[in-house]
Amino acid sequence: MQACQSKRGWHQRFKPALAGLCILMIGLASALAEWDFGLVIQNAEKRYGSLGPGKDRILAWEEQIKANLTSSEREKLNDINRFFNRQVRFSDDINVWRQNDYWATPVEMLTKGAGDCEDYSIAKYFTLRRLGIPSEKLRITYVKALNYNQAHMVLTYYATPTSEPLVLDNLINDILPASQRKDLLPVYSFNAEGLYLPGSNNKKSDTKKLSRWQDLLKKMRTEGFAIGEG
Repeated sequence: MQACQSKRGWHQRFKPALAGLCILMIGLASALAEWDFGLVIQNAEKRYGSLGPGKDRILAWEEQIKANLTSSEREKLNDINRFFNRQVRFSDDINVWRQNDYWATPVEMLTKGAGDCEDYSIAKYFTLRRLGIPSEKLRITYVKALNYNQAHMVLTYYATPTSEPLVLDNLINDILPASQRKDLLPVYSFNAEGLYLPGSNNKKSDTKKLSRWQDLLKKMRTEGFAIGEG
């Protein structure tokens, strides 16, 4: 598959907002931290040896990020969705990693030139975070692909907390509103903020409890990426 208060108590009233702003700025700074692709490639070569065509794919990823730094959010979504759909062929984890379920980093996927739906969604998520889209607008979403009668993963984008999400999928290049993807049944979604159930904008648990997510973050930091908590 393939926003008037008396002066008294002013600082108490605005402390939470200021604290929230600081957290947001820290998170944004982390997302926009410069990625040293020279270091990334060096680390990958230590692990895999010669990267062959994988090196070209990683460098193409770097160029795609540079090309989209000043793009609109919608342009970023479109270009990044198509980039990974074009660069990587779909293949199951058992064929690529000899494991039933493996969450590959973008570098791992581009090195192999292959990945499954989870790998596409993860790569698109972190690339869009690097391009300045905040994590609260992005969710990695588990769905049931009804046409295939099997589990699937996509990336969803929320322009506002109450917006209908747009779906970035490795199955198709067109980014459509969720209401137009009758073939997908949402199960749950997550991002750096937490875990969400269908129809709810309130997180249900801390993403730190998702072991595979934490393992993924650890691998990406080891590869040389400044990604914070995602």
